[in-house]
Amino acid sequence: MTEPGISTHVLDTMRGAPAAGVPVTLYRRDGSDLRRVGSGTTGDDGRIANLLEGDLFPGWYQLVFDVGAYFGSQQHFFTRIALDVAVSEARHHHVPLLVSAYSCTSYRGS
Repeated sequence: MTEPGISTHVLDTMRGAPAAGVPVTLYRRDGSDLRRVGSGTTGDDGRIANLLEGDLFPGWYQLVFDVGAYFGSQQHFFTRIALDVAVSEARHHHVPLLVSAYSCTSYRGS
C-alpha cells in the first residue's frame, strides 16, 4: 500500500519521452493564502514519487510546473503550468502532466 501523498509524472509528448529536470512546487491553501508544502525536480524517468514534505490533509492543493526551465532556449509557449486539485481523502494522489512546447493536459492518475 502506498502512503498518502501527491506524486507526479511529466511526459514530453513532442519527444515521446519522460521530461527530466522539471522543477515542481506544491502549495496548499491555508485560508486565503497559499503555503508551500513541498517541491522536487523530475528525475530521468520524469517522476517525483512524493512532493509532499509533511502529512496529507484534505483540502485544495496547487502543483506548479516550471516548464520554462525544462524547455530552456527551445521556443515554447508555456513557462509555468499551475494545476489546482481538490483532495477529499488522505490517500495517494497521482497527477500526471503531458506537455509539449505548445500544449499540455493532465488527468487524475492512479
